[in-house]
Amino acid sequence: MSGEMVFSRTRLKRARYAVAAVFCVHGAVTGSFATRIPWIADHTGVGAGQLGLALAFPAIGASVAMPLAGAVSHRLGARTALRGLLVLWTLSLTLPALAPNMPALCAALFVYGATAGMSDVAMNALGVEVENRLDKSIMSGLHGMWSAGALIGSAAGTLAAHLGSDARLHHALAAAALTVLGLVACRGVLDLRSAPDAQAPPRFALPPRSALVIGAIGFCAVFAEGASLDWSAVYLRDVLDTSPGLAAASTTAFALTMAVARLAGDRVIDRFGPVRTVRVGGVAATAGGLLVVSAPGPVLALSGFALIGLGVAVVVPLAFAAAGRSGPNPSQAIAGVATITYTSGLIAPSAIGAVADATSLVVSFGVVTALAFGLVVGAGVLRGAGRAPDRDRGGVSPPPATAVKD
Repeated sequence: MSGEMVFSRTRLKRARYAVAAVFCVHGAVTGSFATRIPWIADHTGVGAGQLGLALAFPAIGASVAMPLAGAVSHRLGARTALRGLLVLWTLSLTLPALAPNMPALCAALFVYGATAGMSDVAMNALGVEVENRLDKSIMSGLHGMWSAGALIGSAAGTLAAHLGSDARLHHALAAAALTVLGLVACRGVLDLRSAPDAQAPPRFALPPRSALVIGAIGFCAVFAEGASLDWSAVYLRDVLDTSPGLAAASTTAFALTMAVARLAGDRVIDRFGPVRTVRVGGVAATAGGLLVVSAPGPVLALSGFALIGLGVAVVVPLAFAAAGRSGPNPSQAIAGVATITYTSGLIAPSAIGAVADATSLVVSFGVVTALAFGLVVGAGVLRGAGRAPDRDRGGVSPPPATAVKD
């Protein structure tokens, strides 16, 4: 069928709920894995240093594989590509717990990251397409569903760990359940296919320049997010001498703040626009960073971490949305932004540790505060992330280079 096909609002809403469910499943895999890392480390017999090295391999795998996602979607169609990549991702959850030693663990985590990255690009590209056709912001809510899925997966993993269950059994059951849920969710997404005369994207290509500029904003946000998630508890314990329970609560509070802000973010974006939303968020995150580095006690520090989470929550969804509208190949641009943000998430924890080792954790979060202020300065690059131009409310046609099979 031609690229001029018009979708009904009911069909688009159903596609929105379907891709939201895909985001939730994707997040649940991450949450399920994260809670069993101690078990996996004990099972493979790796120490803290080796574990830190092994945990770099998911980001390496994702960075290598994400540029391939556009070619896969072009060849198979958006729905089929997402279905296949999501199944590979859910099933890859079983691999790390099966690894008997360090080399096998690194290989398993490389595959785990590669499938995560490719499915991430595919689902974000579809999310941007649905957002364009609905003519309203939905990307923040979709990433909120990812956060909700991560919380659900981590809650189930925490229970499994508390019960002393074998992670191989836990992850096998979780992978089976999430695979089924993912396949059901994929049935409702839009089946977008490239037009017969559309040029196939390269199998591997460097990110376009537009993605580099947009990715810089995503880098600042993800760095602040990764630093706060991984180091907030350590900061409260070591700098402010709080109890272990209160220190641990800071991580959960930060994650909840992120999830709630993302779920509510679409209405704010539609009302105030992406640039104003990110600038205000950058001010909030900067204020939060200043609270953290100047806090004399845990209450102000907790408030500071909450403000950082609130301020950076919608930046990555908006970066993906802007990338999806920045050129003729949305998947390639989204892959570029995703590569930059994954890299930021990879280096943030170790960079904070290196700065803290050379100076102090207070100085480390001074760096986070400076990057948060970068959101205020650079928010203008997300101007294309807002609502698409007004279209017929009865249905919205896809871009000319896209054909639809439904």
